[in-house]
Amino acid sequence: MKRILITALAAAATFLAAGSASAQETQHIKRAASPLLVIVTSDDAQVQLMSMVLTMQSAQQGAATRVLLCGAAGDMALRDAPKSVTTGQPPMNMSAQGLMKNVIENTNTEVEVCAIYLPGKGLDQSALIDGVTAADPAVIAKMMVDPRTKIASF
Repeated sequence: MKRILITALAAAATFLAAGSASAQETQHIKRAASPLLVIVTSDDAQVQLMSMVLTMQSAQQGAATRVLLCGAAGDMALRDAPKSVTTGQPPMNMSAQGLMKNVIENTNTEVEVCAIYLPGKGLDQSALIDGVTAADPAVIAKMMVDPRTKIASF
């Protein structure tokens, strides 16, 4: 009798563990499908850096992240970027551009500048760092009107 009870308890524990893992996998899949559009327009170095911190954290937690840099924030994507986006900030001495490069290299995040950014600066795609492209307004608009998309603006 004791042996039957132990076997039954072991089977129940295995079933519950499998059910819990399955629920966690399902939750992860749902999170992975949640798109997050991060729009950065601020010229403030701390705001730009924090936008990248939160983008990295969101991507690591399963969000499908995409970054759109407009106006002064587009400077984060320039090869010849101003010091404001390349100077390290406390507490980790990381710059907005440096962390953005990490985001591009270590997550599946797409980073784009607004479609009018390059023409407005008299520049072309070659002015951008590797991994950054010009956005297609139709693609961004489609993402914005998708009810599943969360939008964070900095």
